[in-house]
Amino acid sequence: MNGPFLMAAGLSFGITALLGLWLIPVLRRLKYGQTILDIGPSWHKNKQGTPTMGGLMFIAGILVAVSASFTAMIGSHPELLQGYHRILNVRLIAGLLMAVGYALIGFADDYVKVSKKQNLGLTPGQKLIVQFLVAFLYLWSLFASGDRSTVLLIPFWGQLSFAPWLYYPLCAIGIVYFVNSVNLTDGLDGLAASVTAVAGIGFFAVAAVLSMLQIQLFALAVSAGCIAFLIYNFYPAKVFMGDTGSMFLGGCVVALAFGVGAPMLLGLIGIIYLCESLSVVIQVISFKTTGKRIFKMSPIHHHFEMSGYTEVQIGFAFSLITALGSILAFFAARGF
Repeated sequence: MNGPFLMAAGLSFGITALLGLWLIPVLRRLKYGQTILDIGPSWHKNKQGTPTMGGLMFIAGILVAVSASFTAMIGSHPELLQGYHRILNVRLIAGLLMAVGYALIGFADDYVKVSKKQNLGLTPGQKLIVQFLVAFLYLWSLFASGDRSTVLLIPFWGQLSFAPWLYYPLCAIGIVYFVNSVNLTDGLDGLAASVTAVAGIGFFAVAAVLSMLQIQLFALAVSAGCIAFLIYNFYPAKVFMGDTGSMFLGGCVVALAFGVGAPMLLGLIGIIYLCESLSVVIQVISFKTTGKRIFKMSPIHHHFEMSGYTEVQIGFAFSLITALGSILAFFAARGF
C-alpha cells in the first residue's frame, strides 16, 4: 500500500517544482505582478510586481497526484469501492472539487487585480455569494452519498448532535470562514505554504489513526505540493500563490477536516488560520467600539512583523505551532 502514498507525494512535489520553472517566466512576461497596498508595512513595497497566481503550480501537482495515486490504489484494492469506503471516496473527490471551486473564485479575483493593476478584485459580496454556493454544493454531495451524520466530534471532550436544519448552515459558515482564514494567512513569503505543509502532515497522521487511506493520499499530496512551492515562495519570494492558490489550499484544508469526519480538528491543526482571522475580527471590533487597536496591524503576522520579527522567524514559529496543534489532534483522534 506504500506505492500509492509515494506516488501521491512524488507526483505532487515533482509536478509543482517543475511547473515553477515554466510558469514564473510566463507570469513575468504577462506582467501578472502583485500590487502592494499602501496601508501595509512600508518594506513590503519592494515586493511590488512579484508574479502572482503561482498557486496554479501546486493546484496542478495536487490534482494530478491525487487522481493518479487514487486510481492506482483502487486498481490494486478494488474492495475500496465498497462499503464505508464509498463515502470516503466521495469525501475525497468532492473535497478536491470544492478546492477547485474556491481556486476558480480566487483566480477570478486575481485576474481582476492584475488586469486593473490594483489590489482590489471581486467585491466582498460577490465572493461571499459564490463561496457559500460552493460550500453548500460540497455539503449536498456528502449528503447525497449517504454521509448524513450531523454529529460533531469535539476533541478531548465528546460529541454534539445537531438537527440537520442547523448543522448544514453552521458547516457552510465554518467552511467559508476557514477558507478565508487561509487566504488571510498568505501575507508573508512562505507563510501559508509552510503552515499548510505542516497541516497536511497533521491530517495525514489523523487519517492514518482512523485508517482512512483515501484521505491520507490527499493530505500527502497537499503537503508535498506546498513544500515544492516553497522552493519559489520561501523568503525572498520569487512568486506569490495569489488568491488562486490560497483559496484552493483553504478548500483542501477544510476537505481534509471533513474527510476524516472531524471538522472540529480545524481548531487544533488550523490554529494559525483561526488566530489570523480572529485577530482581524478583534482589531475591527476594538477600533470601532473604542477607537483603539489591539494589534499594531492585523492579521496577526503583521503585528509580529512590525514588532521586529523577520518573515522567516514568523513562518518558522507559526509552522511549529501548527505542528504542536497537529500532535494534539493526533492524540484526540485516537479517542474518536
